[in-house]
Amino acid sequence: MNVNFLNLLLTVILAFFSDTEALSPHYYDHTYPKADQIVTNAVKKAMANDKTVPAALSRMHFHDCFIRGCDASVLLDSTHSSDSKGKNKAEKDGPPNISLHAFYVIDNAKKALEEQCPGVVSCADIVSLAARYAVALSGEPTWEVPKGRKDGKVSKAIETR
Repeated sequence: MNVNFLNLLLTVILAFFSDTEALSPHYYDHTYPKADQIVTNAVKKAMANDKTVPAALSRMHFHDCFIRGCDASVLLDSTHSSDSKGKNKAEKDGPPNISLHAFYVIDNAKKALEEQCPGVVSCADIVSLAARYAVALSGEPTWEVPKGRKDGKVSKAIETR
């Protein structure tokens, strides 16, 4: 087969199976333009009371992205059940993540966002934005955050090793 034909075929297949929605710094501009400000306010409030918040949020973001991509799976709690089928130890409870903290910052941002515009901003984007703003508000360099991530539904402590 011709190499050009194979390249074309591969491109078509990849395009067909890839996500149609790309990440964008402007993802919420039309659906909820105040999203960034609400996350910033939650981070500012937390930083006023706890000087470890910037490091905690940066570390949380790193550990979230390292396992399954930036999907907020580090926020999911372990499940406990009397039968063996319903029990799962989540990433949050994995050995490297036991000391993660500042989850309340993400919870507070999510609560404020849900009050204003329910079901629009993903927890995955909140974790990314919170880490960015915590670093920026500490006077460190900032970066543009592409938004539009989807929240993960799987979180396994065994994957943290």
